[in-house]
Amino acid sequence: MTRLTVNERPVEFRMDPQTPLLWALRDAANLTGTKYGCGVGDCGACMVMIDGEALRSCLITLAEAEGRVVTTIEGLSPDRSHPVQQAMVAEQAIQCGFCTPGIVMSAAALLARNADPTPEDIKAAVPNLCRCGVYPRLVRAIQRAGRVARRLEAISAAPAPGLTPEDAARAVPAMKPAP
Repeated sequence: MTRLTVNERPVEFRMDPQTPLLWALRDAANLTGTKYGCGVGDCGACMVMIDGEALRSCLITLAEAEGRVVTTIEGLSPDRSHPVQQAMVAEQAIQCGFCTPGIVMSAAALLARNADPTPEDIKAAVPNLCRCGVYPRLVRAIQRAGRVARRLEAISAAPAPGLTPEDAARAVPAMKPAP
């Protein structure tokens, strides 16, 4: 039995420990936002965050995920309010949508560590393949999400007079911190 945290909840998988995390998430946990693309780590459709790092779930076994914190697209922002998700829509960086969850997870992990990425930073940190070719819009969307994240951080860091930082944080829907 493999134990890990998935989307902030403890989970036990009663599956072969050599099962790819992708299949445990999709088949056992019914978290189908994580997509099967190539199965060999080339496309990034199966990207999830593990301990805050974007990793391809088709290449990680349950045994390797034991005790770790996994965030899928469903857990990133259940109401789709994450700045990356909003920016992808605003910049029309979604076409067929198949690769979108993996791209969002790669971008969210990037912005958690660098909220002001250059186009080169984005290209290096978001290796996902998109058959529809939304790359220029994708770069704009991630930079837009970074601007929003920086504004949210500034608002929560400098609360209005009379508000404690805790009150300000509750008043502003901020990005979820990386696990």
